[in-house]
Amino acid sequence: MEKLNKYSFAIFFSIIIASSLVSFALCLVAEFKKSKKNDLRLDGKWCYLPRSAAFELGIAALICLSITQVVGSLFICRKFRSTDSQSRSCKVRKPTVPCSLLVFSWVSFGIAVIIISTGTSMSQSQPFGQGWLDGECYLVRDGVYIGSAILAMLANGSSLGSAIVTIRRKRAEENRKVHHAQAET
Repeated sequence: MEKLNKYSFAIFFSIIIASSLVSFALCLVAEFKKSKKNDLRLDGKWCYLPRSAAFELGIAALICLSITQVVGSLFICRKFRSTDSQSRSCKVRKPTVPCSLLVFSWVSFGIAVIIISTGTSMSQSQPFGQGWLDGECYLVRDGVYIGSAILAMLANGSSLGSAIVTIRRKRAEENRKVHHAQAET
């Protein structure tokens, strides 16, 4: 059973780290592939902006970021629960630091998703007369994707921190139970 826990921990960390690095890299590449001012074409009062590669990169970054957040949260919530070997009920521990990190992770994730989604939406093709909003063309500002990449890394780092604190507390609790049981015998 201990081997299975080590493997699940290694798999969890591998998925979180790989997915967060991919999401970070996709956001950085999207920053450089977004539409530029010289891509904008004007025809009287109408404007046209072609679709940029940042659209696909933004969607891929959102997918990776979402996978990371969901897998991380499920793993952490599973570790929050402890089963008592003598009863079938589960007790939920009082995880103050891990819970705070997890909440911070979800807040950072939410803000990053909003920023990436907006930038990605603006990277679609904006045809003459339609634009992005009210018939006007909009360009993604410099640093939007980089800022969202940093927020994504904060969210993922908070998830990892929450997982590490949770696992360390669980191991300390198990060690106390073993020492307490040995002292009684």
